[in-house]
Amino acid sequence: MHLFLRSAHENFSPQILQRVAKEVRQLASSPPAGIRLLETDSDSLAEIHVEISGPEETPYVGGFFEVKLLLTEGFPTVPPKGVFLTKIFHPNIAANGDICVNTLKRDWSADLDLSHVLQVIRCLLIVPFPESSLNDEAGKLFMECYDEYARRAKILTSIHAIKSKAKKDPLPAAEGNSTDGSAPTPTLKRGRDDAEPVRKKGAKKKSLQRL
Repeated sequence: MHLFLRSAHENFSPQILQRVAKEVRQLASSPPAGIRLLETDSDSLAEIHVEISGPEETPYVGGFFEVKLLLTEGFPTVPPKGVFLTKIFHPNIAANGDICVNTLKRDWSADLDLSHVLQVIRCLLIVPFPESSLNDEAGKLFMECYDEYARRAKILTSIHAIKSKAKKDPLPAAEGNSTDGSAPTPTLKRGRDDAEPVRKKGAKKKSLQRL
């Protein structure tokens, strides 16, 4: 992510731009546990993308969830808006990715930084608040049948949030395999039928020598 102030939200004051740029640099150099800043095609500081890893001992473990923070014109008086871009089954996350957490609403303070916001969002994966759910089905299952809630959450995590090992660690090309993505070239082995003409040719030569 390029941190050029000229490319940020034109409605931010220079002081706010400097603050956001500093916090983004800190996220890049010293990210909180389980959070990684992502590069995007946009240079705007008004939209920040991160990857949040699923915490241990939760249905989301092993998953990697992309989240964006949108900083509106009133930031930091107005809290940022958090959105999950990766599908997830969670009481406090709507089907469209909107996040319901008090830190981004009534508990917001202009003194809170982006790192704190992201840590709160990740903690939400550990301790949901079903009483203020955006996904009513997930909230009801969490309170009444946790095992079914966890099963559903694991399924969506496995479908949408698990990184493909094949993409991260491509297998080396085996002998006889094509490296250009085409079908493997089979390795031919000489069988008995292939050897038979050789033996017949040799037998014919011996017969000629007898004549």
